[in-house]
Amino acid sequence: MPFLTHGAHRVRYELDGPKDAPAYVLVNGLTQYSELWGAYRDALVSKGFRVATFDLLGQGASDKPELFISQDDQVEALHLLIGELGGGPVFLGGISFGGLITLRYAIEHGDKIAGLVPMSAFAELSPQLMLLGNALRTGLILGGTSYLQDLLLPMNLSDSWLKPLLGNLDAVKRQGWLINDVYALQNLMESFLDFRPLTPLLPRITAPTMILNGEFDFLTPRSLHETLRLGIPDSSLVIIPNAYHAFTLEKAALTADLLARFAEDVLAKRWQGNKAVWIAPDEAGGNMIPFPAGYDHLRAIPVQKATS
Repeated sequence: MPFLTHGAHRVRYELDGPKDAPAYVLVNGLTQYSELWGAYRDALVSKGFRVATFDLLGQGASDKPELFISQDDQVEALHLLIGELGGGPVFLGGISFGGLITLRYAIEHGDKIAGLVPMSAFAELSPQLMLLGNALRTGLILGGTSYLQDLLLPMNLSDSWLKPLLGNLDAVKRQGWLINDVYALQNLMESFLDFRPLTPLLPRITAPTMILNGEFDFLTPRSLHETLRLGIPDSSLVIIPNAYHAFTLEKAALTADLLARFAEDVLAKRWQGNKAVWIAPDEAGGNMIPFPAGYDHLRAIPVQKATS
């Protein structure tokens, strides 16, 4: 199990795939850990990519500082990992909190990456997201990791994914209890206490960017992804049908396929962001379709845009 060193702390990481291949670096959400990218490692390595995953400081097998963990530390840990990959093209993807870290990295170190995929991400703490985050942090403090999972599971995943697990939910949650420490999670959440909006800085992101948003994402809805689409010059927004906040868990085969196709398009110079809006297929390998002209992609129902 290899580790990187950031200051006094160790950061656990994994590398798979051929050394000379284009690389994908995947960044965890707040309560996740590296093993949850297993299906992505398999799928992307089979398509000729090298794949790097790691546990953020405060997660998994990485060190868990007892006091405040800043987002700057996470960006620096990511920078150290990307430095391990050599000089080949690097594509960077992250989910939720990991998406925020990838946005910050692309703003600060955009010359190091060939493409960016923020998923269920945000550049602003909207009033809803801020209040939800405060409520989740309070839930963690008062009820522990198990209660935080009880809050997050129905927010993040669909009925169809959750229903088969209801009879065995404690076993499903146990891995999270064992891997992620309650105080470390609290420290990670408190890294938002000094959060500053990234929106004014988004035009600095020059890498091709594919923004992925679940159709029914409750925590980071379409409006937050619209900020990314409008702010990042070479971007497009892809809506994942019938998906929620944690679609990377629920729709791994489809999402891994979209990641691979995005990188292949960029490397072949076929990518044209154009701030377009697309609807992803239901299954891996299907065709993306443009969002229907004349309809407002920020609405949950097909409402025609007002003509000016």
